[in-house]
Amino acid sequence: MPEDNSGRGTNFVVSSLPKKLKTAKNTDSASLCDLSPRDKPWDKHRANADIIARYYQNGERTRKAQQVKSCSQLLAFRLVPDSTEGLLFLKLWAAKFCRDRHCTVCQWRRSLKWKAKAHKILPKVIAAFPKHHWLFLTLTLRNCKLTDLRETLDAANKAFQRLTQLKAWPAEGWIKSVEVTRGKDGFSAHPHFHCLLLVKPSFFTHGYLSQSKWVEMWQKCLRVDYKPILDVQAVKPNSSPVALIPEILKYQTKESDLVADQEWFLEYTKQIHKTRAIATGGVLHKYLRELEQEPEDLIGKEEIEDEVNEGNLYFGWKPQEKKYRFLDDC
Repeated sequence: MPEDNSGRGTNFVVSSLPKKLKTAKNTDSASLCDLSPRDKPWDKHRANADIIARYYQNGERTRKAQQVKSCSQLLAFRLVPDSTEGLLFLKLWAAKFCRDRHCTVCQWRRSLKWKAKAHKILPKVIAAFPKHHWLFLTLTLRNCKLTDLRETLDAANKAFQRLTQLKAWPAEGWIKSVEVTRGKDGFSAHPHFHCLLLVKPSFFTHGYLSQSKWVEMWQKCLRVDYKPILDVQAVKPNSSPVALIPEILKYQTKESDLVADQEWFLEYTKQIHKTRAIATGGVLHKYLRELEQEPEDLIGKEEIEDEVNEGNLYFGWKPQEKKYRFLDDC
């Protein structure tokens, strides 16, 4: 089941959810995902955070281990009505987040907030540049040794800067995100960029770049002796670039890679320390610069416009069960 980008739980008929909560008070079996199936991702992300905390502890990073271990142990939800009369959903109201860059819970919440912001901002960009076109560009380079990741990312970012300075560079604005995947050999890393480009209305008639031309330009800017793999796709006129935001603003490294191997994780976190995950440029910078910053709010209270039902519903993390369970005694 796909994750819910709004942070909302499943909608329930008013008479249904309170009945489930009443039953929950008299049983040990009620969990967050029982009451709100679309909130099931909480269990997966929190279980992976336990693994991250253990990796930190084994790597003698005690402070980080404690921070991640204590993250989101208790969640407070409230029943919030939606625009459909007679329906309610669970909305996160309070939680304590550690904000560690590699905590899988915080990474997930941060991604949701970035996506929510982008969904609000991009329609303004589209309105400001109604005749412009959009391209989705993926730039790759060969895998590097994990111990060389920082140096490789630095070189790749400089190469991207050179790319934007070429006369043939077609974009008037762009947003770029960095993704790193774990090599199949379990030791290397594969850094690459996902970019959303805003190009002039005349791009397809004057200044169009073929796939081979893009490869040639990227190879020149990387200053390598091989042809890098590259993918570029035009966003169809009847489509919206907003649909590409989940791909642009997802995780920097997917959770399965973060928790796959302790040694890889510990070295990766050293290499990636204080590097930038998202960058914007050109005419899009003034619109999207907020996305380069850490979201202040990982809960989303500002999204609640309707009246909320008073009283919190608490769910506590049970690590042995790998589930959040309803707590009646908070």
